[in-house]
Amino acid sequence: MLRGGLDALEDYILAHTLTCLVPAFFIAGAMSALFPKDKILKYLGEKTKAYISYPVAVVTGLFMAVCSCTVLPLFAGIRQRGAGLGPAVAFLYTAPATNILAIIYTGSLIGLDLALARIILSVSFASLIGMILSVSFKSEEKKFISSEPAPSISQTFTDGSEKVKSYRFWVFFLILVAILLFGASTLIGSTTKIIGLSILIAALLAIIIFWMPKEDTKSWLLETWSFSRKIIPLLIIGVFAAGILKTVIPEKFITTYVGGNRVSSNLMAVLFGVFMYFPTLVEVPMARTFLDLGMGRGPLLAYLLADPVISLPSILVISKLIGLKRILVYAGLITFFCTLAGLIYGFALTII
Repeated sequence: MLRGGLDALEDYILAHTLTCLVPAFFIAGAMSALFPKDKILKYLGEKTKAYISYPVAVVTGLFMAVCSCTVLPLFAGIRQRGAGLGPAVAFLYTAPATNILAIIYTGSLIGLDLALARIILSVSFASLIGMILSVSFKSEEKKFISSEPAPSISQTFTDGSEKVKSYRFWVFFLILVAILLFGASTLIGSTTKIIGLSILIAALLAIIIFWMPKEDTKSWLLETWSFSRKIIPLLIIGVFAAGILKTVIPEKFITTYVGGNRVSSNLMAVLFGVFMYFPTLVEVPMARTFLDLGMGRGPLLAYLLADPVISLPSILVISKLIGLKRILVYAGLITFFCTLAGLIYGFALTII
């Protein structure tokens, strides 16, 4: 069992830390230290209309090829900078569930029907769960906003006009996002990836040296370190625990308990996805394997909806970021909606 945990930890560190987690922490640090609070509040704040904040949160998540753990520092970053609970949760759900790479991979490896169902339902669930949490904890959210305001930080890249400052920030921020996307992609060859990352990192260093004031650079790095120090220890514990669980549960569990389209089989598929942590895109070949072993397409959809979104490591971290009560409601809603979606989808296939 211990070997399983160590193997899972080794695989994650070697395969994902440098290319996924490190860029994600730097992006979160930039969001917290350099992104003006009013920019986020304008689109994701509690006072923003839902028809604006939720689409912005969902669309932002679509372009992030991240897993349920890699998205955590990004979630913490937008939350700390003033994003409302509902839109922040919508982003937290959407980013790992509907990234473009995962949807394309699902369509090519499993089927277009599941790919379309996955993206439509994930976007719907993200907004719905975000709204439910926002309404359920509205009074507590007001206390959070008033008692823990985001720190006041000077405008980003202080030299030059307002237009130039905005332009410089977005160039800097988009390069960070591009580094994350390049590093996380499994569709780009190793040679192309190395060349692309080298160019992007060189451009980032040039911006830091020639554009960024030292004060902004220091604030960015301090925020990045702060997120890393808080999240990485819990992440390591969670990945290790998930690796142990993976060695304990026998393979026959798949065919015995999730082969049909019962409530129990869909629920089992969701719970399996929650406890068996897989990095981004890995859930797709795993789902293909489960399908080949006899897993029903209803439970398979339930698994695909739940697995990328929430895992044992992410539950531990999110509970620290938003509190135990909220994470229990969040996990419960995901379990309910994913189970229901798999059940309805499986039933629909029998009558088509």
